[in-house]
Amino acid sequence: MDLAGRPLKVEIGRVAKQANGAAFMHYGDTTLLCTATASKQPREGVDFFPLSVEYEEKMYAVGKIPGGFNKREGKASEHAVLTSRVIDRPMRPLFPKDYRNDVTLNNMVMSVDPDCNPEVVAMLGSSIATTISDIPFDGPCAATQIGMIDGKLIVNPTLEQNSVSDLQLTVASTRDKVIMIEAGANEVPEAKMIEAIYLADETNKKIIAFIDTIVAECGKPKHDYVSCAIPEELFAAIREEIPQEEMEQAVFTDDRSVREANIAAYTEKLREKFADQEDWLAVLDDAMYQYQKKTIRKMILKDHKRPDGRAIRQIRPLAAEVDTIPRVHGSAMFTRGQTQICNVVTLAPLSEAQKVDGLDPYKTEKRYMHQYNFPSYSVGETKPSRGPGRREIGHGALAERALLPVLPDKETFPYAIRSVSETFESNGSTSQASVCASCMALMAAGVPIRKMVAGISCGLVTGDTDDDYIVLTDIQGLEDFFGDMDFKVAGTHDGITAIQMDIKIHGLTRKIVEEAISRCKDAREYILTEVMEPTISEPRPTVNEYAPKIVQITIDPDKIGDVVGKQGKVINEIIARTGVKIDIEDDGSVSVCGTDPKAMDQALNYIKTIVTDFEEGQILTGKVVSIKEFGAFVEFAPGKEGMVHISKIAKERINRVEDVLTLGDVVTVICLGKDRMGRMSFSIKDCPKNAKPCNA
Repeated sequence: MDLAGRPLKVEIGRVAKQANGAAFMHYGDTTLLCTATASKQPREGVDFFPLSVEYEEKMYAVGKIPGGFNKREGKASEHAVLTSRVIDRPMRPLFPKDYRNDVTLNNMVMSVDPDCNPEVVAMLGSSIATTISDIPFDGPCAATQIGMIDGKLIVNPTLEQNSVSDLQLTVASTRDKVIMIEAGANEVPEAKMIEAIYLADETNKKIIAFIDTIVAECGKPKHDYVSCAIPEELFAAIREEIPQEEMEQAVFTDDRSVREANIAAYTEKLREKFADQEDWLAVLDDAMYQYQKKTIRKMILKDHKRPDGRAIRQIRPLAAEVDTIPRVHGSAMFTRGQTQICNVVTLAPLSEAQKVDGLDPYKTEKRYMHQYNFPSYSVGETKPSRGPGRREIGHGALAERALLPVLPDKETFPYAIRSVSETFESNGSTSQASVCASCMALMAAGVPIRKMVAGISCGLVTGDTDDDYIVLTDIQGLEDFFGDMDFKVAGTHDGITAIQMDIKIHGLTRKIVEEAISRCKDAREYILTEVMEPTISEPRPTVNEYAPKIVQITIDPDKIGDVVGKQGKVINEIIARTGVKIDIEDDGSVSVCGTDPKAMDQALNYIKTIVTDFEEGQILTGKVVSIKEFGAFVEFAPGKEGMVHISKIAKERINRVEDVLTLGDVVTVICLGKDRMGRMSFSIKDCPKNAKPCNA
């Protein structure tokens, strides 16, 4: 088919024939192999669907050899992890809820055409491979990316267009509804965002019609599987022991520990009651989970009662503070109910920006790095820390995306910025609390962000029809677990900067999408106006006293080699003498970074001296670094020397240079121009008294 002016071709049955389903995908010259495989039997001892999604970036796809000693692809890059998550989110709800067989969706990028984004191809390939396979799946779904340049929406923008786009939106849809939204935006208004979402949805419907023709020709019958659904007899027995009213009382509390203690007591009571029913005992925990879920959904949908007693639109108690942690460059804490994030900002020279080695030629480094940590104590559990998982990487990337549009450019603020969100307590939407805390920490650190950004999440509980639903503002963990949606939106007063939507049902109607976006805007405005702005109203005028200071100058690019010196000898000598850090760009921009203003001034003077073409009559100061029979060499900047002839040292005649000068002497000289050999020629005896050196 033609997709956004480029040919999309799918080959079935040519490669990977032993997979349950395989699609050899070609979009322009972008090529991916997408496969779907499933185990023969369900995995024992799990109460969830074990789906694994992989997105493999092969560096040969862009004609590169991987870096490092191994020279082969290692663990998945952050971008690959994020792409895997985007593929997972629309696919997972379409598998049967009682399916426990292991399923792996593998997407291998084999070549990249800059005009055809491989991420979109991977999403389509996963859907096609699974839909034509014998794996139970209520697909297909399709995905489209939307960009926006100069206010014009673009379907499936090229990599180059994406690099300058004001919107990076990915939307997945089923035949009838939107099932996933992921967006980064430069303050796009809500109405424009909705227009973009449904432009993508229209494109997705055309792709699904194309996939239907493939399934009709190549699709396999779906295999039977062992259902892991809870027996209805067990549910009936549980209800008899614990009536609905008692379960409502057990879960109707805003204290998570109390609720969990109530459920644990009921579960223990049932274990004793069903001690002779081994089959029931094996699934009792899952049955109690399902009973809680049905109870809470009924309370919300029919009675409009939330577990913590809040109104449907009510946000939990909010608190904010800055300068929480001493001596760091910037810090803030944001609390929303039982969700609490402490954010710490660190500033460094641009040379410490993160290098990115991936398939996108327009993304080679990250100057702003947002990282998110989720320790087990934040939810009252205990387990060893094994480093960030996919969830942590995803939450950090979402907060990063939300704040990027308001950051100053590197010309205005020549720093690399690392923002770390530490989860102190978690009970719903820590990623959006991270946005709020990070925004305030950046301002406290003196980062001149253009506007403040806040984020909030809305939830959803649906009934039997499309019109039977309720949208919840500021969902807590329980409403997320048992509800149908986690719709996160971050932005400023003027527009959206990031969206991430996860759902557990087969899609959302336009009415629900519009209501969720509107509800998030109202909540975001409240958080900004009532909580964040009273805490810190504008960025601090200077960076924190413990943060490095950076001064920038611009030199002639032809002089960069003089400053760097052979094998970096000159610049390294400046760094060794002053203790500063120096970054030099190809355009001649020089950044000097340090904490001691005197040392920074000294380094700047060295650089200015090195790049200056001195003329006759200028006064300099320098150190005697070499003595010869005919004169002395004076270093007036690292790597820059001039000669004082023996006849120019003293007013009276001298026989030996050593009679007047010794190594290490600091002298003031006047420039006489250049000698026949092109060297700077100096005089000590002709230097005016009390003259101020221009390199002092």
